[in-house]
Amino acid sequence: MISIDRLLPQWLRAYPRQHLSADVVAGLVVTILVLPQSLAYALLAGLPPQMGLYASILPALVYAWVGSSMTQAVGPAAITAMMTYSVLHPLAQAGTPHYLEMAATLALLSGALVFAFGMLRMGFLASLLSRPVISGFIAGSAVLIMLNQIPLLLDVPAAGVSTWAKLASVASQLQHLNSAALLLGGLTMVLLLLSSNGLAPMLISRGVAAQTSALLVRLVPLLIVLMSTFAVFVWELDARYQVKVIGKIQGGLPEISWGAIDLSESATLLIPALLLALIGMAQNIAMAQSLALKRREKVDANRELVGLGLSNVAASVFGGMPVGGGVTRSAVNLAAGAQTPLASIVAGLGMLAIVLVGPSWLERIPLAVLAGSISVAAISMVDQTEVRRAWVYDRADAGAFMGTALGVLVLGLAPGIALGIGLGLLTFLYRASTPHIAVVGRIGHTEHFRNMDRHGVETLPGVLFLRIDESMFFGNLLAIESRLLAEVTKAPELHDVVLIMSAVNRIDLSALEKLAEIEQDFRGRGVTLHLAEIKGPLQDRMLATDFWQTMRGRIHLSANAAFEMLQ
Repeated sequence: MISIDRLLPQWLRAYPRQHLSADVVAGLVVTILVLPQSLAYALLAGLPPQMGLYASILPALVYAWVGSSMTQAVGPAAITAMMTYSVLHPLAQAGTPHYLEMAATLALLSGALVFAFGMLRMGFLASLLSRPVISGFIAGSAVLIMLNQIPLLLDVPAAGVSTWAKLASVASQLQHLNSAALLLGGLTMVLLLLSSNGLAPMLISRGVAAQTSALLVRLVPLLIVLMSTFAVFVWELDARYQVKVIGKIQGGLPEISWGAIDLSESATLLIPALLLALIGMAQNIAMAQSLALKRREKVDANRELVGLGLSNVAASVFGGMPVGGGVTRSAVNLAAGAQTPLASIVAGLGMLAIVLVGPSWLERIPLAVLAGSISVAAISMVDQTEVRRAWVYDRADAGAFMGTALGVLVLGLAPGIALGIGLGLLTFLYRASTPHIAVVGRIGHTEHFRNMDRHGVETLPGVLFLRIDESMFFGNLLAIESRLLAEVTKAPELHDVVLIMSAVNRIDLSALEKLAEIEQDFRGRGVTLHLAEIKGPLQDRMLATDFWQTMRGRIHLSANAAFEMLQ
């Protein structure tokens, strides 16, 4: 019989009682502060607002029970919401039963994939997406999110499927914009931008603790929502000025279901689900590791995937909205003083209480205010320092960032990230196929060998030391052979060439055969080829080859050993 204790997560088995009050308070704070965000992200995904509330209950509880991060909070997130809408709106009309079923299927498929990756200990797959590609994808998605809020900010109906078609439709109807909605949305954006940039430093300068200041800044969106909703009630902005509000929000719990989508539509959603899974994996693990670093903790990448996968499976049967590790949600959780996942459990139960009591009091929140909140949240997603850092350090990475961002904007989410991955692979292949090869010499009477273009080094007449700074494979053989032949051709006095292999981790069969051909060619030119500093694992593979037998007596433990022998 399985003991109850084994079913409990590790953090709960030895729960520190001194953390109880902090976790309960943090959970209640998160419940209140993420309420408007949960509604907004559901609308962003093309789903009824209550779906955002549902997605903040069971998925949050499942992740808290299974995940490894102590403070990450799972729920509706901007990227997953945007991807959900991008995938589904060409296939079904937003808000219809068919659309809801497809959203549930998307959550189920992506969750099952992430869960499988976690169980198979394939957390390394998240590293297939480089940081510039992920940042570019997020930046492009953030701009798309902002552009998609323009119709709500102006309260102008938008026709068309693509973002650009909708903007063109809005532009043709600007004379019909609702100035009251624009005022609400504009004020929301201005207040949020001012509070995020200047409120915390001002509070700190007046003696407020940094953590308290951060929490007060997080309260601003909720205060704006409450004030705007109060204004709608008092001045009847929805009736008198036609300001659109959320409208009817279904109370109570959703029906538990798995959705009913035929196999052809499930196949259609498989690739988007894989894309959603990869993005979710990368973002979730990165966020969990960032939070753990601040608290000097460790996270298990594979357990993170199991937790995220099961959370999405839970979302598919309990509301049907894909979820992820929310940046804002997790930041609020941390700022509120959360110590363990109990805070997320309290937040989930708090959201459950709101749903059961009845969220009718949320029905008159102006859509323009939510659109303004989403726009400011999207602005914060664009990491400007990332592209500047990439431009200074590596133009290729900066190109991958910009290419992914522009691809998302022009082509859409899936083609955009495919373009980014393609650019990343092309950059990798280009670098690997054009390896750096340095002519080196010995520094003084030491055993250190350095690039002669960078240091004053000692060389031997008629002897050339070359260091290959890349593994050798079929893709870079032409570049390596061309460089070696060029060096031998321009120095007819050469009689020995030493290849320093300290940076070579692997030599494939094509490269091994090419080395044998180069050795024969050199011998015909009266030049003897030597190898130095071959790594152990590579040497083990080469021991049984004919080339190794041919090179006997010319394989040196170190560059200095070759130098001493040849001088």
